[in-house]
Amino acid sequence: MFKPILLLSPLVLSLLIACQPNTSSPNGKTTSDYEAKPSLETSAGTANYVTRGQPQSVVAPSPEQRQLLENRENYAHLAENSLKLTKEQPISTFSIDVDTGSYSNIRRFLNQGSLPNPDAVRVEEMLNYFSYQYPYPNSTTPPFKVTTELAPAVWNPKTLVLSIGIQGYDVPRTQLPASNLVFLIDVSGSMNSPDKLGLLKTALQMLSSNLSAKDRVSIVVYAGASGVVLEPTAGNETATINAALQRLIAGGSTNGGEGIQLAYAMAQQAYIPNGINRILLATDGDFNVGLTDFEALKSLVSEKRKSGIALTTLGFGTGNYNDELMEQLADAGNGHYAYIDTLNEARKVLVDEISSTLQIIAKDVKIQVEFNPTQVTEYRLIGYENRILAREDFNNDKVDAGEIGAGHRVTALYEITLQGSGGERLEPLRYDEHKTQATSTKDEIAFLRLRYKAPNTDTSELLEYPILLSSLNKNLNNTSENFRFASAVAAFGQLLRGGKYTERFNYNDVINLAQQAKGADEFGYRSEFINLVKLAQSLTTQRPEKP
Repeated sequence: MFKPILLLSPLVLSLLIACQPNTSSPNGKTTSDYEAKPSLETSAGTANYVTRGQPQSVVAPSPEQRQLLENRENYAHLAENSLKLTKEQPISTFSIDVDTGSYSNIRRFLNQGSLPNPDAVRVEEMLNYFSYQYPYPNSTTPPFKVTTELAPAVWNPKTLVLSIGIQGYDVPRTQLPASNLVFLIDVSGSMNSPDKLGLLKTALQMLSSNLSAKDRVSIVVYAGASGVVLEPTAGNETATINAALQRLIAGGSTNGGEGIQLAYAMAQQAYIPNGINRILLATDGDFNVGLTDFEALKSLVSEKRKSGIALTTLGFGTGNYNDELMEQLADAGNGHYAYIDTLNEARKVLVDEISSTLQIIAKDVKIQVEFNPTQVTEYRLIGYENRILAREDFNNDKVDAGEIGAGHRVTALYEITLQGSGGERLEPLRYDEHKTQATSTKDEIAFLRLRYKAPNTDTSELLEYPILLSSLNKNLNNTSENFRFASAVAAFGQLLRGGKYTERFNYNDVINLAQQAKGADEFGYRSEFINLVKLAQSLTTQRPEKP
């Protein structure tokens, strides 16, 4: 009888081979399907972690296979912020965000030859990836300085953009307090790839090489089970730390919840009062055994942050990447989220911006803008869709919000439509009760409020700033490079999400605007941005039209 032959692609064959049980360990002894053997002999530099399976050779996927893998990635669906009629909803409230993971993840998509999933595009994380020349605060009270700018929107001459820039005070690396860092590393089978565990090892070695004797490093790993690879070790024992990292190999399923609990226990063991106590979770986010419920994992991290130990997430890899989990765990853990796609990104996050990554200068930072309905007809917040807060949350100190690290910058943009400008998109109210305003506020188009807490307090401070119509710069060419480049980034993000509000503004317009506002560009990040826009433009023109 004829039996059909199943033809498998090289990628599928390699995955099947990698999933077969390995009955021998690296030392030749028989093991079970998965056996973790952590060693705590760290003083002699012999820490090791043995897992089932040796690294398998990786067959480069075809474009079709890569698309199938990308379809397994997990992103939260967030509807773009809609227009608000000021007379109905004059107040907008949101939590600040200093994450940058979305931008480097978008870069990974484009460099691999595909447009990003629209749900992977969070405009605020694109904006906050870049440095802007905002003025620094003159003192640490308050710990940041606020800068606003008002000018025409680059994509619609009938509307304006209100830019809100926040610059935190900086702390030189040499002046950082002692750090107690726990590297929580995913060594499950899904991490068996050069762009995952291989890049992860090198990234954490870059970080550890900049630590000193006052710092402490622990290493916890997890797969089907979790274990301690390195007990708390002085930061200047670089050889010991690097040797522990180099001995890690990948194999098994992913019990992330158990690993998180063990990492907090290790952080508590080496806790440094008045120091930096932080877990750095490095993974692709593919938790598939143990505590896997998304909300339960967030609750675990939210509860643990009360101990004074923060959680930062570092994302790696492709195919099964869980962006939603990585971003939300960092939010719950009073940390921030970065995606590491290259060694250059590892250097940016873990070396150049190490003060921002580790040292919190303000927590639970909230922004509230009240728009003047006699001046502003409509408005919309660009990005920050998953950071929106209820109006009453602004004054409630029990409501969690985002943190600002030393030297961090935060940028938020509102598109607004002035009364009588002709740029209105919403139908006016038929029954509108006209309210007069006091003469003292007739020039105000909005009133900006910020709340924040010092790192070691639970009571917030309030800052207030009027936004005046007289501050409007009607000539876009006379605006700052900060404003124009941020507008280019925001336009690019909106185009990648579909361009619902960008009118006829296109990729060429983004490129021209960004080139004009590139400025000094010390590290080349703005030039790289322009190249990414060009890539997106070419991929958009190559994409077949829908029938």
